[in-house]
Amino acid sequence: MTARRVVLWRHGRTAWNAESRFQGSTDVPLDEVGIAQAERAARDLATLAPARIVASDLARARVTAEKLGEIVGLPVETDPDLRETYAGRWQGLVRDEIIATDGVHFRRWLSGDDVPAGDGETRTDVSVRVSAAVLRHADLLPPGGTLVVASHGGAIRAGIGTLLHLPQEHWTALGGLVNCAWSVLEELADGRWRLTEHNARSLPEDVFGDES
Repeated sequence: MTARRVVLWRHGRTAWNAESRFQGSTDVPLDEVGIAQAERAARDLATLAPARIVASDLARARVTAEKLGEIVGLPVETDPDLRETYAGRWQGLVRDEIIATDGVHFRRWLSGDDVPAGDGETRTDVSVRVSAAVLRHADLLPPGGTLVVASHGGAIRAGIGTLLHLPQEHWTALGGLVNCAWSVLEELADGRWRLTEHNARSLPEDVFGDES
C-alpha cells in the first residue's frame, strides 16, 4: 500500500466539556475521564503503526497525543495551527449564557453560517489553517505512512470539509466528533482525499464482559 493516511483525533474530555462550556482556544487540561479516554484510544490507534504524531499545542490535545507517543515510541510535534476555533467573548460560557447575550448570532453560528464565533474566527478561517497544517505534516510521510493529528472537534470538522472540497454550507453534514473519537482520511492517486472512517471510537474495556 502506498496511499498515505491521516487520522484526525479529537482530544479527551475536560472539565469544561463536562460542563458544556465553550472552550475555543482556552487552554483547559484533560480531566481524569479524559486521561482514561486518551489512554484507551491510544492503545487502539497504536495498531495503525503511525509514522508521525502531531498535535495542537493546547494541553488537552498535546497530552492526548502523548499517550499514543508513549506506546509507539514517537515524539509529539505541536502546531498552533491545529488549535480549536478562537471564539472571543463566548469562551468560558455555557450555552444559556451565550444565548442570553448573543442569541441571534449564536443560532446563526450553530446552523452552520460562516459567521465569527463570538468576535473571533469563522469556520472558514479555521479550515484554512487546519487543512494547511494537515497537508504540511502529511507531506512528510513516507509512502503508505500514517499521520495521527490530535486536535479539536470544530477544527477537525472544518479541516475535513476543506480537505474533501465540500462547500462550506455542507460541513455541518459531518457529525461532530465525541471526545477521543477519530476520523480517517486516505489519499487517492490523484492527490485528493477521501473519508474512510468518521467518529470512530474505542469501546469500553468491559463492553464484552468478563469472558471476552
